[in-house]
Amino acid sequence: MSFHVVTGAGPTGTATALRLAGEGERVRLVTRRGTGPEHPGVERVAADATDAGALTALVEGAHALINCAAPPYHRWPGEFPPLAAALLTAAERTGAGYVMLGNVYGYGPVDGPLTEDLPAAPTSRKGTLRAALWADALAAHRAGRARVTEVRASDFLGRAATSLFAFTVAPAVVAGEPVGYPADLAAPHSWSYVGDVADTLVAAARNEASWGRAWHVPSTSEASARELAGRLARAAGAPEPALTAVPVAELAGSGDEMLAEVEEMAYLYDRPLLLDSALTREVLGVAATPLETVVEEVVRALRV
Repeated sequence: MSFHVVTGAGPTGTATALRLAGEGERVRLVTRRGTGPEHPGVERVAADATDAGALTALVEGAHALINCAAPPYHRWPGEFPPLAAALLTAAERTGAGYVMLGNVYGYGPVDGPLTEDLPAAPTSRKGTLRAALWADALAAHRAGRARVTEVRASDFLGRAATSLFAFTVAPAVVAGEPVGYPADLAAPHSWSYVGDVADTLVAAARNEASWGRAWHVPSTSEASARELAGRLARAAGAPEPALTAVPVAELAGSGDEMLAEVEEMAYLYDRPLLLDSALTREVLGVAATPLETVVEEVVRALRV
């Protein structure tokens, strides 16, 4: 039995902690309020993960530190850098492998499939930030100060998933209500199931081949937003979705602080976005969960 530290008890952090604990591993789950799932293998600890000293003490002796924590979307510029710095410091001081949960923002707009070897070319503030956090961690790895890797996901699907589609479209479709979405509704799009994200994080933490590079989560589907909405409606026994494309500025002007942040990321939704995950499947042995299973989970969760 090995020991892992997971930071963040959102959907992905919870799924990761439960994956490890369900396989007999000892897990310490660190959040500001000590929240998280109840499981005999999960020790929930209340701590400030931006406190490098406190975090180092909690990570001491761990095989890996897996970060699934992130500040609120609209507070990334001020709050993400100190969190990332503390996490990297804890990994350097303890020797624990550091597994970062990342996304595709750092690539910037790309025509064609996204592969892990693409250079960073961000065109947004959040993309620039994400690219910088990975560059700092990779520099520490190359200098021999830490072992680091990053697992990159696309838009999340699953129970309580945090993505624009999950927030806005899924609940409306299951309820049979009309909804607008700022996207090319016919463009193929990679969707990352929360459980597959957790599986990839765990596999990266365990595989010595993972260090010093990034990995893509295998996508549960590359369905367009319109097709995915239709799948949800049929699974829920709801009417055919009344889904329309809306200007992203409509969300930006809604008064919601987090939705306002979506405007600079509009390029992710106005064209095909496809994640190549061949290396993850081949080297880490992670396969995507079938979309049918994911859709059924989403519908069940929204009906509770």
